[in-house]
Amino acid sequence: MSFASDVKNELARTEPEKTCCQLAEISGFFRVAGTATFFGGGRFGIIATTGSPAIARHYKRLIKDYFGDSIDMEIQVQERELFGRDRRYRLTVDHEGAGEEILRETGLLMVKKGQNYLTDGIYEGLIKSKCCKKSYLRGMFLGAGTISDPKKSYHFEIVCDTEILAKDLQKLINSFVDLSCNISKRRNKYIVYIKNSSYIRDTLAIMGAHTYVLTLDNTMIEKEIKEDAIRLINCDTANMDRTLDAAQEQVRVIKALKNSGKYDSMPPKLKEIAELRLANPEASLAQLGEQLNPPLKKSGVNNRIKRIFELARN
Repeated sequence: MSFASDVKNELARTEPEKTCCQLAEISGFFRVAGTATFFGGGRFGIIATTGSPAIARHYKRLIKDYFGDSIDMEIQVQERELFGRDRRYRLTVDHEGAGEEILRETGLLMVKKGQNYLTDGIYEGLIKSKCCKKSYLRGMFLGAGTISDPKKSYHFEIVCDTEILAKDLQKLINSFVDLSCNISKRRNKYIVYIKNSSYIRDTLAIMGAHTYVLTLDNTMIEKEIKEDAIRLINCDTANMDRTLDAAQEQVRVIKALKNSGKYDSMPPKLKEIAELRLANPEASLAQLGEQLNPPLKKSGVNNRIKRIFELARN
């Protein structure tokens, strides 16, 4: 299974502790995965679809726990030929006004001027407390979210049908400390997404996917170690290149002094370091200093090289 499926399976095993959180999670799920429909006789019903049997079973159980065992629900398997076999699980609520009851309590169906209307966005009354915000976010992710394998890339997203819903979701996520998300449009959908690895980690923790918080932590540490190693190798390579370039320039200057006849008049200490450089064109200044008797530090060798360059300029 994919990393996103593993995360969702863990979240589908998470049970909200409070009844208010149960309602918030149900509402979040139905907001992105559910559709209100009429079944005749003026009765409202709800149909929600998901690609995960674990998620379908989770919400069937959660809705019965909150609304009571009198709610009739069924799960149907739909198979579509789309890039191979695509199995979808359809959860239907249609029982003596139960659909309308759920729609009203979850804030999806409201009354205005005596007329029923379906709302757009997130009903504020369901997310007043922090725990309910967490549950609502979990419901939306289980309904229309995905997350990339952190070994490949850092990407978390939830698909929304409307811009109003996307902005409400962005507001909800940004209400948590040190969290931030963005919105983009993809065809006729609005995508609320997070690219920052630390933000994705905190979002997983908020929703309750604690196992995969640890997985993400380990991946981030491994990537950081690998990046540091690559950075050090690149730094060492760059330093080596600079050392070789400098050594070649020193050899060129020393040979120029010899050709000009000024080499013989140089002080003995400068001749000594010049001969070492010619004999060791790839050695660093510190390595040249170790070959002197007595040994000389890198700064001392550098000073002598500078004096050789001054003689060449003069």
